[in-house]
Amino acid sequence: MSEAKSLFSVLRQSADSGAVAAIETLVQDAPDRALARVNVLDFAAKNGINEERAISAFLHAARLGLFELSWNVLCPSCGGVIDASVTLKSVNRPEYYCAWCAAGYEPILDEIVEVTFTVSRRARRIAAHTPDELPLAEYFRQVFWSSAIDLPDDLDRVIEEATLDAIELPPGEKALLSLQLPPGRVFLLDPVTHMTQFFEVKGEPTRERQSLSFAFDKVLAPAETIELRPGPLRLSLENRTDKRALPGLWLATDKLQELLSRRRPFLTAKRLLTNQVFRDLYGTDTIDVDQRLKITSLTFLFTDLRGSTDLYERVGDLVAFDLVRAHFQVLNDIIATEAGAVVKTSGDAVMATFSTPDRAVAAALRMRDAMHDFKDAGTGDGLLLKIGIHEGPCLAVVLDQRQDYFGRTVNIAARVQDLANSRSILATGPVVMHPGASNLLETSGLTPVPHQRALRGVAEEMAVYEIP
Repeated sequence: MSEAKSLFSVLRQSADSGAVAAIETLVQDAPDRALARVNVLDFAAKNGINEERAISAFLHAARLGLFELSWNVLCPSCGGVIDASVTLKSVNRPEYYCAWCAAGYEPILDEIVEVTFTVSRRARRIAAHTPDELPLAEYFRQVFWSSAIDLPDDLDRVIEEATLDAIELPPGEKALLSLQLPPGRVFLLDPVTHMTQFFEVKGEPTRERQSLSFAFDKVLAPAETIELRPGPLRLSLENRTDKRALPGLWLATDKLQELLSRRRPFLTAKRLLTNQVFRDLYGTDTIDVDQRLKITSLTFLFTDLRGSTDLYERVGDLVAFDLVRAHFQVLNDIIATEAGAVVKTSGDAVMATFSTPDRAVAAALRMRDAMHDFKDAGTGDGLLLKIGIHEGPCLAVVLDQRQDYFGRTVNIAARVQDLANSRSILATGPVVMHPGASNLLETSGLTPVPHQRALRGVAEEMAVYEIP
């Protein structure tokens, strides 16, 4: 039995069988390009697999060494990968600069940091393992552009139509390109170094040769657009890096712009951090203690079990401990199946995160029903599960040697849960007004009732909604 087959046998023991079968087929039969930077959400859609099960299967596969996980900082404008790392710890710059778009971007986890999976050499060797040998079109497909761009099968033709000329330039080498410049917007782009220079070609055509020189290195800086006239151009190029360069002179065509607008959903770093399987497998070694990574929107759910102290007095330590532990297991299972993750527990309290408010509300409703079942079974008499939910921006940080979250949003969510004193779930406006959450509550026949409440540690009163 090959090593890959042995690893897939192990994978079947920890991940969904349908997802594992689809991944194994992918590794065995797919072309090389399909195994470089796999977009898990696209993979799930094409194979009719639940997204969470697909994500879980790829995470387990990566842990076994079948795939390599990559954290990619994207340019939201062109969809290019500005930086790629094997760990989120390497996403440590305050800003990432895209030379093509001449813009810098903060690495916000729910907007421009994607997570992809590339098959490892242990499972199958593919062309992307040696990117210096990829032809131009495949370098753009497999390395330069992110999985957020829905690239066409005939990318070679699109690139050929958009390029006036291109060359492969080995490390330390020089080359000359001679060509005729048409009127319009033209740019020089090397997808390896990301070096870009724009030209505005206008005015009366000239027969006089225009000459320019450019060197490719690892230093990227904004460059002014150069004006040229239609006519002959001689480009002198030098590669000062230790890798080959693939410089080409491109036409800024409508077809190229259309290509860049072909977007599809991708697995964000935020979503992965809120995945329970990821936290279980990688949670203790995700980010560094000095990192502060921004998230623009994350939903926090806090619970606390009221009445547990009396329970210990009423039924004894052993029975009470088993009940409290069973309550934790039920909550953990609900959180995981609603695509959330437990951040931490403290005493009888739970802090969990969800990518969107609707998943948190769905989890809260299921938690409440589960506690009702506890009482019906006669095991949870006198117990009340207090639930509070809030959504907003936060920072992903490390606290007490564990990946955690920090910010006003976290504090408000905890304070909202403090207010709960009945079977009702308490949530803030951003939660109940979220389209998905609002629709869920409506179909459940539940109408949130607003109350202006003062929250401890929060300066102004805010609307807190009671979900009956």
